[in-house]
Amino acid sequence: MTAQENLVVRAVKTQQGDGIDVYAFFLHGSDLTRIADISRIHRNEKDLKGFQRKEIRSHVKAIVDFLDSGPVLFPNAITLALSPEITFDVSRGPKPKGLAEVGVSGTLTIPLRIEGERAAWIVDGQQRSLALARAKNSQIPVPVIGFVSRDLQVHREQFILVNKVKALDVRLINELLPEVGSILPKDLAANRLPSELCNLLNRQAKSPFYRLIRRASDTGDEESIVSDTALIAAIKQNLRPPYGALSQYKQSAESSDPDAMYEALVLYWSAVRDTFPDAWGKTPSESRLMHSAGIKAMGALMDQVMLRADSSATPEAEVREALRRLAPYCCWTEGTWEGLGWAWNEIQGTPQHISKLSDHLIQLDRKLSRPAR
Repeated sequence: MTAQENLVVRAVKTQQGDGIDVYAFFLHGSDLTRIADISRIHRNEKDLKGFQRKEIRSHVKAIVDFLDSGPVLFPNAITLALSPEITFDVSRGPKPKGLAEVGVSGTLTIPLRIEGERAAWIVDGQQRSLALARAKNSQIPVPVIGFVSRDLQVHREQFILVNKVKALDVRLINELLPEVGSILPKDLAANRLPSELCNLLNRQAKSPFYRLIRRASDTGDEESIVSDTALIAAIKQNLRPPYGALSQYKQSAESSDPDAMYEALVLYWSAVRDTFPDAWGKTPSESRLMHSAGIKAMGALMDQVMLRADSSATPEAEVREALRRLAPYCCWTEGTWEGLGWAWNEIQGTPQHISKLSDHLIQLDRKLSRPAR
């Protein structure tokens, strides 16, 4: 391999975790996109690919404008995942007295490849890297931290942990969570199972939500009309013990039965779909059942209906009968909600509206399910 096919920089090497090599070095801003690919999030028929959100043009332009404004201080480090193909040669020579031996210095050699086959991937700093590549001054020295790993799961873990404290789209984090196998902070781990159930509901043909759920990896599928954030929030509520409809299938964070949870969700929401066929599958502007308020309110109702059905000899029949009794009182696509005084399209996705609608449906179900005297 010739010198033109490699980029050689001075670097300091250390190790973290279970013997993972980590490097600190500087690059010219324009070299970042020469050595590193951007792994954008998308989904094929089987798997979730990548992890990076789309380019935010306004954000990139704002950074470019800043970089082009004159001599600027830009010390923000870019985080890269490096292929094991990189090589490191330790510098020889005497060590200064009293040296804090945290890392060793040397030269890092990174192969230069065409896009899609590069030896590094941007984990944090996508927008900054794109801006640096477009700035007038291509020689701005940029600090880089690189860790050696080909494992996409490790890249995703670091991406989530780095961006958890930033204003990153929660939908992107939620979709990535099921693909990550490491121990996560408690607040993130709580979303992993609901997000995976959301994935299953969206991908399985037997699900009433098949291809209806909007996920961060979507590329504009017009069929996707249900907010994944709303459905995940509803499932999280269903998982709460002791009265969550799915809590009986979750003994602990390590012990759960996601297959049983999925079947329970399919049973309930299929009954919802069949009870309200004129409201199902429409856009939220046409049907408040598909709106975040409707999804969360009907999700709250699921706890009461399913727990009652579980004690029945025919759970599915009990669920469908409960929804049949409720149907005449629901105004998902027209009319005014009796007892709430809201026109069907006045329902909004605010906490107040969702809470009132949920309570209204729960009270109606409780009243209608009492035996006639």
